[in-house]
Amino acid sequence: MSATDKILGTEEAWDTDALGNEDDYVRVASAEITEQIDEALCLQSISIRLEKSLIEEFKVLAEFHDVGYQPLMRDALKRFAKAEMKNIVSGFVESQRNLKPQKKLPKPEQTYVEKQRKTA
Repeated sequence: MSATDKILGTEEAWDTDALGNEDDYVRVASAEITEQIDEALCLQSISIRLEKSLIEEFKVLAEFHDVGYQPLMRDALKRFAKAEMKNIVSGFVESQRNLKPQKKLPKPEQTYVEKQRKTA
């Protein structure tokens, strides 16, 4: 690329792949760099068997959303786990609300509660 063919480094140039999309400037990250990236992002590689149709559905969805299918799967799993944890916690909290007190209140507190009931 000569000096006269230089493309200005604008956001649009990156978005349209006028910049950063040439094979001459691409290389695979070393194992060390890959490990550092995974560590920084708290990622752990796993192996999982999924139905081919499910993978294909994620690929279609990923293409529609213009993202990779693996990050999309990671996001879907994260959202599912978060929602399930909320359901479990709210179920636990609700069950605790429905429990009747197991022990009697200490005498001063019991007296106060009884007085409040009588005045109500």
